[in-house]
Amino acid sequence: MFRYPLPYQADSRAYFLAIADMPWAMWLDSGGRGRFDILTAHPIATLVTQGEQTEIGGVAAEWRSDADPLDLIREQLGVKATNSPDIPYAGGALGYWSYDLARRWFMLPNLAQEAEHLPEMAVGIYDWALVVDHQLHTAQLVSHLRHPQTEVFLHHIAERFDTVNDCGQAGAERAFRVASTISSNFTRARYETAFDTVQRYLHSGDCYQVNLAQRFSVHAQGDALTAYLALREISPAPFSAFLSLPQAQIMCASPERFLRVENGHVETKPIKGTRPRGADAEEDAMRLADLRTHPKDRAENLMIVDLLRNDLGRCCLPGSVHTPTLFEIESYSNVHHLVSTVTGELAPSEDALSLLRACFPGGSITGAPKQRAMQIIEELEPHRRGVYCGAIGYIGYDGNMDSNIAIRTLVLAENNLRCWAGGGIVADSIAEAEYQETLDKAAGMLALLRMFGG
Repeated sequence: MFRYPLPYQADSRAYFLAIADMPWAMWLDSGGRGRFDILTAHPIATLVTQGEQTEIGGVAAEWRSDADPLDLIREQLGVKATNSPDIPYAGGALGYWSYDLARRWFMLPNLAQEAEHLPEMAVGIYDWALVVDHQLHTAQLVSHLRHPQTEVFLHHIAERFDTVNDCGQAGAERAFRVASTISSNFTRARYETAFDTVQRYLHSGDCYQVNLAQRFSVHAQGDALTAYLALREISPAPFSAFLSLPQAQIMCASPERFLRVENGHVETKPIKGTRPRGADAEEDAMRLADLRTHPKDRAENLMIVDLLRNDLGRCCLPGSVHTPTLFEIESYSNVHHLVSTVTGELAPSEDALSLLRACFPGGSITGAPKQRAMQIIEELEPHRRGVYCGAIGYIGYDGNMDSNIAIRTLVLAENNLRCWAGGGIVADSIAEAEYQETLDKAAGMLALLRMFGG
């Protein structure tokens, strides 16, 4: 494996600014709460899925296929490689899988309006990465050198990173502004009507839980990277990301891991249960204690744990799926979350891509049972979700994977900036409280929009 050491930066922002102008620049950003940041750009191939077709762009040619998009990724990854234990990703697939990619695998009606017109999948195949390790305090440019031109290209990349000085200055931030007031696709009255419909489905036995989300929109102009740099200060999160694509710029401050695969060990960490932070330490402690012990939140969380245990069981060895932690508290700048952990051991006949398909989209953002909950979401939410509630992450040449649930996510496309927030509705939910929870979850994103003029 090619390795080129670079000076460690506690904040990888400056390193990303050094490559932000390159095509398909990607930044998986642990937000000061995780171990690794992963930065890359200029893929050797791209896979872009819209409808039934995936366009595969390579160095020498482009072609289209109607095959399963995940199978196409598997073909592009090719022969499995071996990484060092301190390198989570040295190339492979990296990008997003939108919530609506699941239309291929679930029987859903076509009711919600398609507003974004973005690909259901946008994934690059990369032959290099900069890995910043906040535990070992290292930064390394790494590659498996799968493409014959990569080694020469890496010298150019290294020169860019070498320009990052000790003060962390590189590149330049460009202007960004919000040019309209914030609007939602749900009025409070429309949300309450949708809530009542969910309640009827719950009481008739159609489902046990449905995640209902609203979408906020503004007109915006400029470079979304400037907005993302502000977002990561307002709402730092361990599974944050910035994706610069031809079709859109995606800003994500997700607190939630979707799927991780490391040498066959599988982990998912669903979030269910939320409280806003208190105005002072005493109120904050009271809200945290209420979240930790409230029967509704614990029941809601357990429903999704059971769903994910079933999803993991489709690809994991019999008897290997366990729940090592239940109902742990994770605290963020605006909210407290109730988080559980489900683990398993991947069966020899399965891989990260088959696991992704078995579990997609994440149960914490659909409800249970998954297909019926998704049908109800399609009926009640005015617009398709797109990137929101899909996943952002990587699948390396070594077969390892890490991904988030794409919540706390903003998408800028054609001067329209959109973000979403939702919550799980169960039989004893109260409409006013559920509506307020969506606002609590969106607080950091809405503060960002107001900061830039919204």
